[in-house]
Amino acid sequence: MSAINENDDGTPSVVNVLFTMHNGMDTLDLTGPLEVFSHAKHNMNDASTKAFKCSFVAATEHVVTAQGASLRAHMDFEDAHEDLDEYDILVIPGGGVQPILDQTEEKPEHLSLIKAWAELQKKDPSKERTLFSVCTGSLLLAKAGVLQGFGATTHPDHYTKLEILCKEAARHGDLEQTDVMEERYVVNNARFDLGENIDENPYVVKKRPDNRRMSIARKGSNAWKESNKRRESNARRATLRLGGLRVITSGGISTGLDASLYLVAAMVSEDTAKEVARIMQYEWHKGVTVDGIDV
Repeated sequence: MSAINENDDGTPSVVNVLFTMHNGMDTLDLTGPLEVFSHAKHNMNDASTKAFKCSFVAATEHVVTAQGASLRAHMDFEDAHEDLDEYDILVIPGGGVQPILDQTEEKPEHLSLIKAWAELQKKDPSKERTLFSVCTGSLLLAKAGVLQGFGATTHPDHYTKLEILCKEAARHGDLEQTDVMEERYVVNNARFDLGENIDENPYVVKKRPDNRRMSIARKGSNAWKESNKRRESNARRATLRLGGLRVITSGGISTGLDASLYLVAAMVSEDTAKEVARIMQYEWHKGVTVDGIDV
């Protein structure tokens, strides 16, 4: 069962988020989603109902961002691997990722953690997990081979780089290609039980407001909670790629805010996401989903 389900006393429990960190990363790639998650509450009028708890992992105790900020990790990668099943979301910030891509050892620590996260979901599809990259963090996902068969995006200056890495991963994997998309964020394996007749479902519409692509927009708030309670949903998740792991890639730096608001809407409620955006005085720009639904 996922952490969003209720505690023994009936109160909603916390969504556990693990951020990776590395030297040279973009500060906003981490602090943007962190700011969004920190404002989200199950009851926006009750400060004690925080919806997300965030932790940080890095190869060293301190990392220095591209902007010169020094950040401290809670754990190293060995500890993260040991406690990986405690988390619901793994966030991979971007910026300064080339040294990681260039590492020659067999399993660079960031890539090893990404792969382990995907393998954990395949082994245990009964729990809903999310892999979320910001900006060029998606290049690490591509290198790890977890974007095959999915749609993905990255910073606009790196679309070609992402395509090359995805093609290399396909050649070394099962030949499934990745659809690189020019979007704010792209969601794969989004879940919502649509029922037999979508036209009678009040929570969905058939296309995006801008008509750019046929899609389905979710307007409910119980998808994540309910999908973990239904056996049929768990069984369906097991048949999806990577065991139904929700994979979200966002574009350039500020789009991490948009994708984070999406996660708040999907895991808490859309009203909460809108309230967080209001508090931050930020205009939420929507992304797209692949073979799923969008909020």
